[in-house]
Amino acid sequence: MRLHTHHKERFAGPVSSEFVDGLPTARRQWRRAGRFLLALRVLGAVALLATGAVHLQQYAQFYSEIPTIGTLFVLNVVAATVLALALLAPLERFGGRLGNALLTFVALAGIALAATAFTFLLISEHTPLFGFREPGYDPTAIAASRVAEIAAVAFLGLFLAGRFWLKAPMRRWQSPMPRR
Repeated sequence: MRLHTHHKERFAGPVSSEFVDGLPTARRQWRRAGRFLLALRVLGAVALLATGAVHLQQYAQFYSEIPTIGTLFVLNVVAATVLALALLAPLERFGGRLGNALLTFVALAGIALAATAFTFLLISEHTPLFGFREPGYDPTAIAASRVAEIAAVAFLGLFLAGRFWLKAPMRRWQSPMPRR
């Protein structure tokens, strides 16, 4: 069996396929990084759905009668659902040349939504927000909301950071993909 190294050939002798399959290649590393980023994207979408679900449950149980806060809870449910579904959709394919930019925008919007919901909850616990102060009706739901919002920010932030890192220029001696 002959192995090619740049433009030189050398005899490598018998090599088992298990050994060759176990060698790290740039293509395998990129594929692994792509799977990891996809997992972060899906986890971010699930965290947004969880945020929306908590807000929907709280709206139905407690906040539907409170004028501004009730409306904000409904808007949070709708926005979280739309953004999560957009993150789960193959935006890169649907969006054409703007697909990657659209995906980045949706991920940033998901981070903004989760961070804003977290901030508004924190404010409403200590001081009135839109004339309403959080009385702590359901501590379990508050904790679930916090966890889901922090998870959404973390997963989507890591997703965007990973996308940026993969697109960043590589050092000269590291080629991103092996040449055929």
